[in-house]
Amino acid sequence: MTTAPANLLAVRQLLLDTIRGLDPAAVGIVGDPAHRGGYHTGSDRVVANDYSVVESPRDSAGLTLHASALDVGTFSVRSGGATHDLRTFSTWCVAQCRANTADSRDLREIIYSPDGKVVRRWDRLGKRSTGDDSHLWHTHFSFFRDCTKAGRDQTPLFRRYLTGIGLLEDTDMTPEEHVWLETVHKNLTVLDGRNPVGQIYTRMAMGEDHTDPDFVVPHPTLKSLGTQLASLQTALTALANKDLTDESAIVTGVLAGLTPEKIAAAIPPTIARQVADELAKRLVA
Repeated sequence: MTTAPANLLAVRQLLLDTIRGLDPAAVGIVGDPAHRGGYHTGSDRVVANDYSVVESPRDSAGLTLHASALDVGTFSVRSGGATHDLRTFSTWCVAQCRANTADSRDLREIIYSPDGKVVRRWDRLGKRSTGDDSHLWHTHFSFFRDCTKAGRDQTPLFRRYLTGIGLLEDTDMTPEEHVWLETVHKNLTVLDGRNPVGQIYTRMAMGEDHTDPDFVVPHPTLKSLGTQLASLQTALTALANKDLTDESAIVTGVLAGLTPEKIAAAIPPTIARQVADELAKRLVA
């Protein structure tokens, strides 16, 4: 009996939990009892030369009782200042498949309508391009059967869409991981000794995070930098208080370079007699 695999049920639940107004009856995996052939059926309902089995080794090798398709019906939501609906959702998913994003590579095909007027079909194998008119109001996703057999998580693509339009938070972390990250961040930003992490970082900055008293830290620390700054401040203070002008040394230096003739020539005539008399007195004494 054809069954819905857990990984596609997870996608279905994600969409129903996140998109308000999406009718659960419009999000289906297993075809009705009369359905024969195609990705909505498992091994008990496929037909001879079924395209969902024979066209890809990924399908033939992955055939089980699981259906491997998902239908999504119409919806419309406002988020982030824009309206998002089945058409924008479908064209976004097709764009991801065409870009061969890592989270879209298990999709075989998408049958959709970009405008509600024409039906388009994106086929990874390039074998089909059309679909019936029922796809004007619902979008069909076919998944390679090997991914449903393996149970690979198919929510990342849809989660990325819901995050991009603002219906989900941008995170892949669990609530427990959120708490852990917030705690680490808080501890790393408090480095003044108010908590254990802060105390450790303070000791490291001071160069005291070792137990050997004879150990010499090979790199600058707050303590060594503080000592150097104190020495520099002392030297600058002493220099600022020092009289850098030594007048006697300047006079001695100037006189050492003058001859008697130059000294005499430098004395104004009005005081030359006074200088001569003073010099005579000193010579007599």
